[in-house]
Amino acid sequence: MKNYIFSLVIFTLLLSLNLEAKDNVHFFPIDSALTQHSALVNPNIELYFATTLPPEKVARDFGTFTSNKTTNARRKPPIQSCNWVFMSAIISLQQRAVTEGGDALVNIHSYYNKIEKFDEEVYECHDGKNVSRVVLRGTVVKLEE
Repeated sequence: MKNYIFSLVIFTLLLSLNLEAKDNVHFFPIDSALTQHSALVNPNIELYFATTLPPEKVARDFGTFTSNKTTNARRKPPIQSCNWVFMSAIISLQQRAVTEGGDALVNIHSYYNKIEKFDEEVYECHDGKNVSRVVLRGTVVKLEE
């Protein structure tokens, strides 16, 4: 009986160590993710990250929207799962732009835990043991022709 209890305690301890959550923060290149998954990007909705301004004036602002996406990260390198979930967030924002009648997204930035991080070159990804998450925020606009 003592061996059974000892084994049960050891098993429980090992199981709790295995379930320990991790939350590693990564900053990966935006261009790399967009290039790798270029077939998924809607060419009719232009993307402008952080403080990069479009060459045309904004004719109409439809509002700012947030896309909070996760993907399975189990047994995947962080760059792979993070790029995939980043693209999922971009696609979601582009779909919102289409729904609203816009033709561009401006001021796209990371918004994890409602903390804004503006960067034209990298996006923020939180990679856990099982899940990678990217939260992006952007403003849907119609540009002047």
